Amino acid sequence: MAETAKWYVVHTYSGYENTVASTITKHVDNRNLRDLIQQVEIPMETVTEITDNGPKTVERKTFPGYVLVKMILTDETWHIVRNIRGVTGFVGSGNKAIPLTDEEIKAMGMEKHEISVGYNVGDSVKITGGALSSFLGVVEEVDVDREKVRVVVSMFGRETPVELDLDQVELIQED
Repeated sequence: MAETAKWYVVHTYSGYENTVASTITKHVDNRNLRDLIQQVEIPMETVTEITDNGPKTVERKTFPGYVLVKMILTDETWHIVRNIRGVTGFVGSGNKAIPLTDEEIKAMGMEKHEISVGYNVGDSVKITGGALSSFLGVVEEVDVDREKVRVVVSMFGRETPVELDLDQVELIQED
């Protein structure tokens, strides 16, 4: 059943995001609905604010007035979420909640997909995509969080570092 769960956007009164999220979580725990309502998130971003006392790092809501809920939409789950104090409704048309698309979820960073990289720092690799396709190089750095790899490529007689997506590089199989 877990594969049918989708992310839905719940609209709340401004300032009620934390209350709504904790109330949804309490309902899920009290009614044992963990299989139907799987995750409740308030997207946050870390921002550096410049104040009189110097720079200060703070967390703030990316989308004030909204809570994201990963759930299987049924009449029961719709009514539970919709009738929580502070919720004004689901984002969608009329009374129909519309789930987020995979692209929207990825853009928000809501779900991290596990990426397995078949190469390590120091390995010889072949570039398989982009402008430098078919060039050979050596892996200098792998940044899984940003989904990037830095490869040192020999171009025009010089060593040049190039940043690529993780899937644009493959390990050279040595026989």
